[in-house]
Amino acid sequence: MMKRLLCTLGLALLAPLALAQACPEKNLLYWQAFPPGGESDLSARHQQMVLKKRCAAVDTIIQYKPGAGGGLMWSQMNQLAGDGLNVVGINLPHIVFQPIEGQVQYKTADITPVFWFHYTPDILVVPENSPIKSFADFLKAAKAEPGKFSLGGSGLNSANHAAHERLNAAFGVKTNYIPFKGTGDMSTAVLGAQVDGAITYSPFAINNKGRVRPLAIAMDKRHPLMPEVPTFRELGVDWVDGAYRGIGVPKSTPPEAIKRLSELWAALNNDPQMKELAAKNGFELVNVGTEQMDAFMKERVRLYTEGAQRLGLGRK
Repeated sequence: MMKRLLCTLGLALLAPLALAQACPEKNLLYWQAFPPGGESDLSARHQQMVLKKRCAAVDTIIQYKPGAGGGLMWSQMNQLAGDGLNVVGINLPHIVFQPIEGQVQYKTADITPVFWFHYTPDILVVPENSPIKSFADFLKAAKAEPGKFSLGGSGLNSANHAAHERLNAAFGVKTNYIPFKGTGDMSTAVLGAQVDGAITYSPFAINNKGRVRPLAIAMDKRHPLMPEVPTFRELGVDWVDGAYRGIGVPKSTPPEAIKRLSELWAALNNDPQMKELAAKNGFELVNVGTEQMDAFMKERVRLYTEGAQRLGLGRK
C-alpha cells in the first residue's frame, strides 16, 4: 500500500518538475531542529550542495536550534519571517507524537509542511565490538536480563522512540530507551559503547560500516548496501517503517512562495546527484509536494495517532 502511494505521489510530480527551475532571489536560511551530525543534517548538506550547483548565486545557510527532540525549533518556527527564505527541517512522526504527549509548545496544526523528500528505515544496531553477533543473540541477551539492555535513539516521542517500544512489544523483551538530542550525539555513545546498542535509521549503519553491527532493518526487502542484514519481516514481524524528513515554513508564508519552494525541492530530489547521494547514504527518496500534502498528512496523522495510543502517549 505504501509503495503504491509513494509511486503515485512521485508520478504526480513529474509534470511540475519540468517547470521547477526557478532559483530563490536571495539566500535561504535552512533551520535544523537537531544538532549537526545526524540524518537531518546530512540530508540538508546534500540539498545545500545540489542547490548550489543549480543556483550558483544563492547560498543555503544552515542554522541549528536543537532541543526537546526537535520540539524547540518547531515551537518557534512561526516566529520566523514568512518571506519564503526561511525553511525549517521537519520530521514525522515527531510532529504528531510530540503534541499528543503534551510536553511541547506547539500543535501539529501549527506546522506548515511544504515537501517531504525522503524517509529512512528503522534499524537495530550494536557496536562492532559487542558480543551480540545476531538478532538471535540480542533476543537471548534481552530476555536473560529484562531491563538491563540499553538502546540509544534520537529524541523522546520520536520515530526512534516509537520503534523502540515497537521492538519491545513485538518480540516480548524489555530494553531501556536512552534518548539523545540527535543522531550525532547518539553516535558518540554507541561508538564508545556507552549504550548497548541503538534503534536508529539505515544511514547511521551505512555511514558507520565497520564500527557498528546492524542486526535487523524495517524494510520490505533487504537493503542493497547491507544484504547480510535480515528484515523484521524475515524475523516474523510485519514492520516496514521509519522517519520521514521534509521542509516546512512559517504560517505567514504566502501560498505562492510555498508552491515555489515545493517545486524547488522536487527539482532537487529529481537531480541525478541527489539520487546518487541518497542511494549511497541509505535515504529512500519520496516526493510529497503541495498537491499531495493534505491527503498525505491526513493519513499520516491518522496512523500516528493510532500508534501514539498504543504507546500510551498523552495518558495522564
